[in-house]
Amino acid sequence: MDIKTASALRRLRLVSTPEAVSFLLLLVCSVLKRTTDFNAVPVMGAIHGLLFVLYVIFWADAWNRATWSVKTALLYFVLSVLPAGGFFADRRLRREAESAVIASRARKEGIVNA
Repeated sequence: MDIKTASALRRLRLVSTPEAVSFLLLLVCSVLKRTTDFNAVPVMGAIHGLLFVLYVIFWADAWNRATWSVKTALLYFVLSVLPAGGFFADRRLRREAESAVIASRARKEGIVNA
């Protein structure tokens, strides 16, 4: 994995958890808006919207650079629209990055997969 691909995956990872947290907070704010006088939906909606747009931009960049299959790319996109999906995306992306680092080190040391 080259440095640009690793950077793209890292950016996607870094935005996936805050996007998931903002989605959950937006849901809580929506419930509070309907049950109390507290209305933070406009603020949380804007924050979540910005994070979601960043997630989609970073997702498209990661898909392009990591040459994911359509199935993998769709999985990461679907995870972005689920309330806690960003947490699962972060976990999968971390594993993918760790596997790539291990494979890169193995290639440098001359270890070939059998």
